[in-house]
Amino acid sequence: MLYQLFDYLQSSGRHIAGAGLWQYISFRAIIAGVIALLTSMWFGKYFIALLKRKHISETQRDEKTDPFNTKKVGVPTMGGIVIIVAILVAVLLVGRLTNIYMILMLVTTLLMGLLGFLDDYIKTFRHNKEGLNGWVKIAGQVMLGLIVGLTLRYSPVAVMNETINVQIENNTEVVYKSPDVKSTRTTIPFVKHHNANYADMFSFLGDTWKYKAGWIFFVLLIVFVVAAVSNGANLNDGMDGMCAGNSAIIGIALLILSYVSGSTIWADYFDVMYIPGSEELVVFLGAFVGALIGYLWYNTYPAQIFMGDTGSLTLGGIIGVCACIIHKELLIPILCGVFLMESVSVIGQRFYYKLGKRKGKKQRLWKRTPLHDHFRTSLEQVEQLDPGSTVLFKGSNELHHETKITLRFWIVTILLAAFTILTLKIR
Repeated sequence: MLYQLFDYLQSSGRHIAGAGLWQYISFRAIIAGVIALLTSMWFGKYFIALLKRKHISETQRDEKTDPFNTKKVGVPTMGGIVIIVAILVAVLLVGRLTNIYMILMLVTTLLMGLLGFLDDYIKTFRHNKEGLNGWVKIAGQVMLGLIVGLTLRYSPVAVMNETINVQIENNTEVVYKSPDVKSTRTTIPFVKHHNANYADMFSFLGDTWKYKAGWIFFVLLIVFVVAAVSNGANLNDGMDGMCAGNSAIIGIALLILSYVSGSTIWADYFDVMYIPGSEELVVFLGAFVGALIGYLWYNTYPAQIFMGDTGSLTLGGIIGVCACIIHKELLIPILCGVFLMESVSVIGQRFYYKLGKRKGKKQRLWKRTPLHDHFRTSLEQVEQLDPGSTVLFKGSNELHHETKITLRFWIVTILLAAFTILTLKIR
């Protein structure tokens, strides 16, 4: 709203001091981050008080398997609403709401937020620990993936330039770029001139059909990325501050990548595809990071509120969609390595356990999953919960408090985020 207001005043010839600042992405991104942070802190305080008055809280978290016996009774849930409200307030105030990519991010936030809210509602008010049916969650994630993929395919303004060259001629900056095209090209790490076209995978179909097949593959890949990242974030949300902190770090990395993709100068410097309009994602991600930092004011140990699926599914959806919009989805396994480890640990544990069951054995890969729980679980506790079971990766006998585990996971995510940014030059 503020962007539109100052843009109107500028275009109408009314010169107001400072109005021109709103044209700068960096300025609006910082303002969006500050607004989201303050909104998250202010609204969070009253939202927590409201939930406590209404006795809306999550059930007791696994006290038996916590070696430190941390009692978390009566802690309000659905804290993801705080994050969503903070993002929306900031974006609606300083974002360019006509931008197609901003619209997609708002749709992502609202759709995934609704999906997570329904899950939390069933768990909290209907006292059903299973929550929303798994197929309904998948259907929602598929719907979002299709919306994003088909918009990128058919929207006339969702285009890209594969090559761009910025030169100084007669003291004037001149931009030479390839034609605006719709493309299934993506950035692949560690390769010089690192763009690959999904359509090339289907060259055997001929020139006409390979592009259609390439778009179908790209849309399906977006669906997979959205589902994978949102579920990974959901699994990572098991300790105070864990998911919010990791997501904020990932958000900063995506903000940098979006800035590079939306800038002619930086896209030329790093030799990556230029995506006109994607610079508006920097404003959204500024709000995203600010909202998460403000939320951490209440979510760090000992947590005063849990984000629930309302938050974790939304965070994962935002990260996945943003990466696909700027065609950096192949960097997700590196950038979201912590989410990937959490998902792989759960899948591997189930597969290994079922494999042993067929042989009449009780066997586990880890003491407990998701992976972060492995580090605060003892072999004695495993024996109590599942007598006679063996653990392949026992690890150290030293158990860690969740604050130490959370901080170490944050450090791992920082390293992965830094390495993701470095892939722009390591090739």
